[in-house]
Parts: sequence; structure tokens; C-alpha cells
Amino acid sequence: MATESATDDIMGATYRALCKHGYAAVTMQDIAAESDVSKSALHYHYERKHDLLCAFLDDLLDSFTARLDDVEGETAHERLLGTIDAVFKPSEEGPNREFKTAILEMKAQGPYDEAFRERLTEFDHTFRAHVEEILAAGVAAGEFRADLDVESTADFFLTVFNGAQTRSVAVGRPVERTRRTLVDYVETSVLAGEGAAE
Repeated sequence: MATESATDDIMGATYRALCKHGYAAVTMQDIAAESDVSKSALHYHYERKHDLLCAFLDDLLDSFTARLDDVEGETAHERLLGTIDAVFKPSEEGPNREFKTAILEMKAQGPYDEAFRERLTEFDHTFRAHVEEILAAGVAAGEFRADLDVESTADFFLTVFNGAQTRSVAVGRPVERTRRTLVDYVETSVLAGEGAAE
């Protein structure tokens, strides 16, 4: 198994290679060329490109989970808005269009590739569970509507997030527009009215 530093190098190399070549065309040689290890060393750690890409998705999930866990806020409302910002407004070092295109290509393999599908499903579960927890806390605190369907609302957030990312890559629709619409939805349909918490 690769050391932590070697793994970090390989994951970074995979990111750069995907940006340059895309999912379908990228090769183990392309990834090795972006790293400090040789192609033979890369094959020592990951027998096939598919194995490496699965490990890469696992690494992305860890980063995504950490980003959600880092969301701050004293209230559920603040944490919900922070979560929206976390998924729609990545840092300056966040994924570029080429990388997002490569990820969309990988998502398209989900129906045919069980290993990819399992990892993509875990992304969905992680995001949905995070939002459900915030929504439930908000309802309990009287910040959100008492009759809010937590599970359905979290599923709606997930669908909006996935759809926004796909439209951004496929047709160039800015995710910022969807972010603003989702924030408006929180203000009008999730927050409790005056006196609801009493």
C-alpha cells in the first residue's frame, strides 16, 4: 500500500491528468507523467486504471466530507446557508471546468460500473445525511417550519445540487444562479414564520 505522501502525490497527479486528458482518454502513463513515480511503480500500487480511479473517487469523498464538516454556524439556518455555499462556491483552488467534465464522464459510467456507482451513491448519502441533520436540528429548534418534511427536502437539495453541477458542465449555466434560487427557497419555504418557534 502506498505511503500517505505517495498517495497524496498520486491523487494530485490523477487530478492533473484528468484535467488535461479527460476520463476516457487518460492513461496510467499520463498519470505517472504528472507524478513523482514511474508507470511501473504506479501499477505496483494500482493494478489497473480503474482501481486508481476508484481510489481517486474515495479520496474526493474524503475531501467532500471534510468540506461539509468544516461548515460553521451558530444556528441551523446559518449552517444550511454555509452548506449551500460550500457545495456551490468552492475555493479558488477548486475544480476547474475540465475536471468537472471528467467527473461528469465518470458519473455517466454509474449505470454500467458497480464500483463507480457505489462510490457515487456514497457521495449522495453523505450530502443528504448532512442536510437532513441540519434540517432536523432547525425544526427541533423552531428555526424551520414545524411541518417541514426533512427527508424530502434533503432529497430536493441533493437533486438541485447534482442538476446544477451537470448543467454547469453540459450547457454552461452558472451554478451561482442556482445557489441564489436555493437560498431564496430556504428563506421562503424552509424558515419558520414569525412566532412559529413559540
